[in-house]
Amino acid sequence: MMTDPIADMLTRIRNAVRIERATVTLPVSKVKRGLAEVLKREGYIWDWREEELESCPSKQLHIDLKYGPNGERVIRHIKRVSKPGRRVYARAASLKPILNGLGISVISTSRGVISDREARQRKLGGEVLCELW
Repeated sequence: MMTDPIADMLTRIRNAVRIERATVTLPVSKVKRGLAEVLKREGYIWDWREEELESCPSKQLHIDLKYGPNGERVIRHIKRVSKPGRRVYARAASLKPILNGLGISVISTSRGVISDREARQRKLGGEVLCELW
């Protein structure tokens, strides 16, 4: 049993970026699907898709990682903020830009998983899942 599936997803992405792998495969859930959609909208990954493999009984989430024209990493830092032992919540007014707007925070709100920019625009607060740049 896994205690923190979001941290597992972020670790798999971090490890794949370090070895310059093109794709990452992991078990799917609604929150992971939302997190992948935010990463795609913000330009940190190329695309994501769900597939059902014959070797696994459950669906798998495939994430196509993005690199620069000379192989530079687009995701340089990815960190879990809210953890099972210490949840971190923030209001829309207290969400500050990461690296003066070069990075993002991913927020789980009542309207779904969105970036900190969208949360400030919609005036929504929620649980701060992770930060990345």
